[in-house]
Amino acid sequence: MRSGQFSVITASANLHQGGRGLHPMKHNEILRVEGLRKVYRSGSADLVLFDNLSFQVPEGELLAIVGQSGAGKSTLLHMLGALDTPTAGEVIFDGTRLSGLNEESAAEFRNRQIGYVWQFHYLLPEFTALENVAMPLYLRGVSRRQAEKEAAQWLAEVGLADRGHHRSGELSGGEQQRVSLARALVTSPRMLLADEPTGDLDTRTAEAVFELIARLHTSHRLTSIVVTHNLDFARRCDRVFDLRGGRLELRAGELQGGGNPQPAGASNDATRG
Repeated sequence: MRSGQFSVITASANLHQGGRGLHPMKHNEILRVEGLRKVYRSGSADLVLFDNLSFQVPEGELLAIVGQSGAGKSTLLHMLGALDTPTAGEVIFDGTRLSGLNEESAAEFRNRQIGYVWQFHYLLPEFTALENVAMPLYLRGVSRRQAEKEAAQWLAEVGLADRGHHRSGELSGGEQQRVSLARALVTSPRMLLADEPTGDLDTRTAEAVFELIARLHTSHRLTSIVVTHNLDFARRCDRVFDLRGGRLELRAGELQGGGNPQPAGASNDATRG
Protein backbone atom coordinates (compact mmCIF):
# COMPACT_ATOMS: atom_id res chain seq x y z
CA MET A 1 0.00 0.00 0.00
CA ARG A 2 1.38 3.42 -0.92
CA SER A 3 1.61 6.09 1.73
CA GLY A 4 -1.50 8.21 1.77
CA GLN A 5 -3.90 5.41 0.84
CA PHE A 6 -6.53 3.63 2.89
CA SER A 7 -8.08 0.25 2.31
CA VAL A 8 -11.52 -0.52 3.69
CA ILE A 9 -11.99 -3.47 5.99
CA THR A 10 -15.58 -4.54 6.53
CA ALA A 11 -14.66 -7.31 8.92
CA SER A 12 -12.43 -6.67 11.91
CA ALA A 13 -11.76 -8.19 15.27
CA ASN A 14 -12.74 -4.92 16.89
CA LEU A 15 -15.56 -3.68 14.67
CA HIS A 16 -18.78 -5.35 13.77
CA GLN A 17 -22.22 -4.50 12.47
CA GLY A 18 -25.35 -6.24 13.61
CA GLY A 19 -24.28 -7.64 16.98
CA ARG A 20 -26.95 -9.74 18.69
CA GLY A 21 -27.19 -8.30 22.16
CA LEU A 22 -24.64 -7.44 24.83
CA HIS A 23 -21.48 -9.52 25.16
CA PRO A 24 -19.07 -9.67 28.13
CA MET A 25 -16.28 -7.12 27.85
CA LYS A 26 -12.85 -8.48 27.08
CA HIS A 27 -10.22 -7.86 29.71
CA ASN A 28 -8.45 -5.12 27.72
CA GLU A 29 -11.56 -3.29 26.51
CA ILE A 30 -12.44 0.04 28.05
CA LEU A 31 -15.35 0.88 25.74
CA ARG A 32 -17.99 -1.24 24.03
CA VAL A 33 -20.79 0.00 21.78
CA GLU A 34 -23.67 -2.35 21.04
CA GLY A 35 -26.39 -1.78 18.43
CA LEU A 36 -26.30 2.03 18.68
CA ARG A 37 -29.09 3.86 16.87
CA LYS A 38 -29.88 7.59 16.70
CA VAL A 39 -33.05 8.94 15.13
CA TYR A 40 -34.15 12.57 14.90
CA ARG A 41 -37.67 13.69 14.09
CA SER A 42 -37.71 15.97 11.02
CA GLY A 43 -41.22 17.22 10.33
CA SER A 44 -43.35 14.16 9.73
CA ALA A 45 -40.39 11.92 8.95
CA ASP A 46 -37.69 10.22 10.98
CA LEU A 47 -34.07 11.02 10.15
CA VAL A 48 -31.91 8.01 10.97
CA LEU A 49 -28.43 9.34 11.63
CA PHE A 50 -26.95 5.91 12.21
CA ASP A 51 -28.24 2.47 13.02
CA ASN A 52 -26.90 -0.65 14.70
CA LEU A 53 -23.35 0.60 15.26
CA SER A 54 -21.29 -1.88 17.27
CA PHE A 55 -17.59 -1.74 18.05
CA GLN A 56 -15.05 -2.07 20.85
CA VAL A 57 -12.13 0.10 21.88
CA PRO A 58 -9.24 -1.50 23.77
CA GLU A 59 -7.61 0.42 26.57
CA GLY A 60 -4.71 2.56 25.38
CA GLU A 61 -5.86 2.90 21.77
CA LEU A 62 -5.68 6.12 19.76
CA LEU A 63 -8.71 5.88 17.48
CA ALA A 64 -9.71 8.28 14.71
CA ILE A 65 -13.24 8.74 13.35
CA VAL A 66 -13.54 10.36 9.92
CA GLY A 67 -16.47 11.04 7.63
CA GLN A 68 -18.32 13.76 5.79
CA SER A 69 -19.90 16.69 7.60
CA GLY A 70 -23.32 15.73 8.92
CA ALA A 71 -22.52 12.01 9.07
CA GLY A 72 -23.02 11.95 12.84
CA LYS A 73 -19.42 11.88 14.08
CA SER A 74 -19.94 14.52 16.76
CA THR A 75 -23.24 12.97 17.84
CA LEU A 76 -21.52 9.61 18.23
CA LEU A 77 -18.75 11.21 20.29
CA HIS A 78 -21.34 12.88 22.53
CA MET A 79 -22.93 9.50 23.22
CA LEU A 80 -19.60 7.92 24.05
CA GLY A 81 -19.04 10.66 26.63
CA ALA A 82 -22.55 10.63 28.17
CA LEU A 83 -23.44 14.02 26.69
CA ASP A 84 -26.27 12.59 24.58
CA THR A 85 -28.40 9.46 24.67
CA PRO A 86 -29.04 7.01 21.82
CA THR A 87 -32.47 6.11 20.53
CA ALA A 88 -31.51 2.48 21.05
CA GLY A 89 -28.43 0.48 21.93
CA GLU A 90 -25.83 0.63 24.67
CA VAL A 91 -22.56 2.40 25.41
CA ILE A 92 -20.61 0.48 28.04
CA PHE A 93 -17.58 2.08 29.68
CA ASP A 94 -15.45 -0.32 31.71
CA GLY A 95 -18.51 -2.42 32.47
CA THR A 96 -20.85 0.49 33.26
CA ARG A 97 -23.85 1.01 31.00
CA LEU A 98 -24.16 4.75 30.45
CA SER A 99 -27.90 4.35 29.88
CA GLY A 100 -28.21 3.46 33.57
CA LEU A 101 -26.75 6.76 34.79
CA ASN A 102 -29.05 9.50 36.03
CA GLU A 103 -28.19 13.14 35.37
CA GLU A 104 -26.09 13.52 38.50
CA SER A 105 -24.23 10.25 37.94
CA ALA A 106 -23.58 11.14 34.30
CA ALA A 107 -22.07 14.48 35.35
CA GLU A 108 -19.87 12.67 37.87
CA PHE A 109 -18.84 10.18 35.18
CA ARG A 110 -17.90 12.95 32.77
CA ASN A 111 -15.89 14.82 35.40
CA ARG A 112 -13.89 11.80 36.51
CA GLN A 113 -13.56 9.52 33.51
CA ILE A 114 -13.69 11.67 30.36
CA GLY A 115 -11.66 14.60 29.07
CA TYR A 116 -13.15 16.67 26.23
CA VAL A 117 -11.52 18.86 23.61
CA TRP A 118 -13.70 20.59 21.03
CA GLN A 119 -13.04 22.43 17.79
CA PHE A 120 -13.69 25.68 19.66
CA HIS A 121 -11.81 26.04 22.92
CA TYR A 122 -14.77 27.22 25.06
CA LEU A 123 -12.48 28.95 27.53
CA LEU A 124 -14.24 31.30 29.93
CA PRO A 125 -13.05 34.78 28.88
CA GLU A 126 -13.28 36.37 32.33
CA PHE A 127 -10.87 33.83 33.85
CA THR A 128 -7.15 33.32 33.36
CA ALA A 129 -5.68 30.29 31.61
CA LEU A 130 -4.72 28.89 35.01
CA GLU A 131 -8.27 29.29 36.34
CA ASN A 132 -9.77 27.76 33.20
CA VAL A 133 -7.61 24.67 33.56
CA ALA A 134 -8.42 24.43 37.27
CA MET A 135 -12.19 24.76 36.71
CA PRO A 136 -12.99 21.01 36.59
CA LEU A 137 -11.12 20.59 39.88
CA TYR A 138 -13.04 23.47 41.46
CA LEU A 139 -16.24 21.68 40.45
CA ARG A 140 -14.95 18.50 42.05
CA GLY A 141 -14.47 20.32 45.34
CA VAL A 142 -10.67 20.44 45.27
CA SER A 143 -9.24 23.37 47.23
CA ARG A 144 -8.31 26.42 45.18
CA ARG A 145 -4.65 26.11 46.17
CA GLN A 146 -4.41 22.45 45.15
CA ALA A 147 -6.47 22.93 41.99
CA GLU A 148 -4.27 25.77 40.78
CA LYS A 149 -1.12 23.83 41.65
CA GLU A 150 -2.27 20.95 39.45
CA ALA A 151 -3.44 23.35 36.75
CA ALA A 152 -0.01 25.00 36.68
CA GLN A 153 1.63 21.61 36.24
CA TRP A 154 -0.62 20.89 33.25
CA LEU A 155 0.02 24.27 31.69
CA ALA A 156 3.72 23.50 31.91
CA GLU A 157 3.13 20.13 30.29
CA VAL A 158 1.45 21.73 27.27
CA GLY A 159 4.21 24.35 27.01
CA LEU A 160 2.35 27.30 28.55
CA ALA A 161 3.98 27.65 31.95
CA ASP A 162 4.45 31.37 31.41
CA ARG A 163 0.91 32.06 30.16
CA GLY A 164 -1.11 31.03 33.18
CA HIS A 165 -2.17 34.54 34.17
CA HIS A 166 -3.28 35.56 30.70
CA ARG A 167 -6.94 35.54 29.78
CA SER A 168 -8.11 33.61 26.73
CA GLY A 169 -8.40 36.72 24.57
CA GLU A 170 -4.68 37.34 25.09
CA LEU A 171 -3.72 33.92 23.74
CA SER A 172 -3.24 32.75 20.17
CA GLY A 173 -5.53 30.10 18.69
CA GLY A 174 -2.97 27.37 19.24
CA GLU A 175 -2.38 28.46 22.82
CA GLN A 176 -6.13 28.50 23.49
CA GLN A 177 -6.43 24.94 22.24
CA ARG A 178 -3.49 23.82 24.36
CA VAL A 179 -5.17 25.37 27.41
CA SER A 180 -8.35 23.46 26.58
CA LEU A 181 -6.31 20.26 26.30
CA ALA A 182 -4.76 20.89 29.72
CA ARG A 183 -8.25 21.53 31.12
CA ALA A 184 -9.46 18.23 29.63
CA LEU A 185 -6.67 16.25 31.27
CA VAL A 186 -6.26 17.98 34.63
CA THR A 187 -8.72 15.54 36.22
CA SER A 188 -6.65 12.53 35.07
CA PRO A 189 -9.42 10.99 32.93
CA ARG A 190 -9.09 7.54 31.45
CA MET A 191 -10.47 8.57 28.06
CA LEU A 192 -9.91 11.64 25.91
CA LEU A 193 -12.60 12.61 23.39
CA ALA A 194 -11.50 15.22 20.84
CA ASP A 195 -13.96 16.64 18.30
CA GLU A 196 -12.09 18.30 15.42
CA PRO A 197 -9.46 19.66 17.84
CA THR A 198 -7.39 21.18 15.01
CA GLY A 199 -10.27 22.31 12.79
CA ASP A 200 -9.95 26.02 13.54
CA LEU A 201 -6.15 26.15 13.36
CA ASP A 202 -3.71 26.89 10.56
CA THR A 203 -1.69 23.99 9.17
CA ARG A 204 1.45 24.53 11.23
CA THR A 205 -0.42 25.08 14.50
CA ALA A 206 -2.72 22.13 13.81
CA GLU A 207 0.31 19.88 13.38
CA ALA A 208 1.75 21.03 16.70
CA VAL A 209 -1.55 20.47 18.53
CA PHE A 210 -2.03 17.00 17.06
CA GLU A 211 1.53 16.04 17.98
CA LEU A 212 0.83 17.25 21.52
CA ILE A 213 -2.34 15.15 21.73
CA ALA A 214 -0.44 12.09 20.48
CA ARG A 215 2.39 12.66 22.96
CA LEU A 216 0.06 13.10 25.94
CA HIS A 217 -1.96 10.09 24.82
CA THR A 218 1.18 7.98 25.10
CA SER A 219 2.80 9.52 28.15
CA HIS A 220 -0.39 9.42 30.23
CA ARG A 221 -1.59 6.05 28.91
CA LEU A 222 -4.88 7.43 27.72
CA THR A 223 -7.51 5.90 25.53
CA SER A 224 -8.28 8.58 22.94
CA ILE A 225 -10.93 8.99 20.26
CA VAL A 226 -10.37 11.83 17.79
CA VAL A 227 -12.94 13.03 15.27
CA THR A 228 -11.12 14.71 12.39
CA HIS A 229 -11.38 15.66 8.74
CA ASN A 230 -7.58 15.60 8.48
CA LEU A 231 -6.73 12.23 6.92
CA ASP A 232 -3.02 12.72 7.53
CA PHE A 233 -3.67 12.96 11.26
CA ALA A 234 -6.07 10.01 11.09
CA ARG A 235 -3.43 7.80 9.46
CA ARG A 236 -1.17 8.28 12.48
CA CYS A 237 -3.76 6.73 14.80
CA ASP A 238 -3.94 3.05 15.68
CA ARG A 239 -7.22 2.60 13.79
CA VAL A 240 -9.49 4.73 11.63
CA PHE A 241 -13.28 4.38 11.53
CA ASP A 242 -15.14 5.99 8.63
CA LEU A 243 -18.76 6.90 9.45
CA ARG A 244 -20.75 7.02 6.24
CA GLY A 245 -24.34 6.30 5.34
CA GLY A 246 -25.16 5.49 8.94
CA ARG A 247 -22.54 2.72 9.14
CA LEU A 248 -18.97 2.41 10.33
CA GLU A 249 -16.15 1.06 8.18
CA LEU A 250 -12.74 0.24 9.55
CA ARG A 251 -10.04 1.65 7.31
CA ALA A 252 -6.50 0.28 7.29
CA GLY A 253 -3.58 2.56 6.55
CA GLU A 254 0.15 2.32 6.64
CA LEU A 255 0.34 2.71 10.43
CA GLN A 256 -2.49 0.35 11.36
CA GLY A 257 -2.16 -3.31 12.20
CA GLY A 258 1.59 -2.92 12.44
CA GLY A 259 1.66 -1.70 8.84
CA ASN A 260 0.01 -4.85 7.49
CA PRO A 261 -3.53 -4.22 6.24
CA GLN A 262 -5.93 -7.04 7.06
CA PRO A 263 -7.78 -8.68 4.17
CA ALA A 264 -11.37 -7.56 3.72
CA GLY A 265 -12.59 -11.09 4.27
CA ALA A 266 -10.79 -11.60 7.59
CA SER A 267 -12.63 -13.97 9.87
CA ASN A 268 -13.15 -13.05 13.51
CA ASP A 269 -15.44 -13.61 16.46
CA ALA A 270 -16.91 -10.10 16.54
CA THR A 271 -18.37 -10.29 13.04
CA ARG A 272 -20.16 -13.46 13.94
CA GLY A 273 -22.24 -11.48 16.47
